[in-house]
Amino acid sequence: MLIASQNLLAIKKLKSILSSEIEMKDKRVVEKILGMEIKRDRVQKKLFLFQKEYIKKVLNCFEMESAKSIYTPLTTSICPSELNTTQSESEKEYMSRVPYASVVESLMYTMVCTRLDLAQEVSVVNRYMSNPRKEH
Repeated sequence: MLIASQNLLAIKKLKSILSSEIEMKDKRVVEKILGMEIKRDRVQKKLFLFQKEYIKKVLNCFEMESAKSIYTPLTTSICPSELNTTQSESEKEYMSRVPYASVVESLMYTMVCTRLDLAQEVSVVNRYMSNPRKEH
């Protein structure tokens, strides 16, 4: 659990209540939690969460380390209505080896934790979870 607040007294009170109920450790300054890197800007009083290492692991896991990065992850060249047509047997066989659901789940985790900007893209690719195509 990570407790963050501008009110130090409130943090101390909460820690006291929690420690009376459960066994806990106080790490004071935390740099990572749940695989997310934490950066603190004391001047602006802000915390920033990063998942750089997780994203690298996901890219490695799905053999996409050499994928090109782009500013807008969602391509506009795919027309959803065209992708609802019946797949050929070769495409079905190819897609049976693609871990589409795992990729989408990894994107969802990234979106929920640190990359809210991926919400539209994740929503679109999630629509095709039951019948993904090569284009997806």
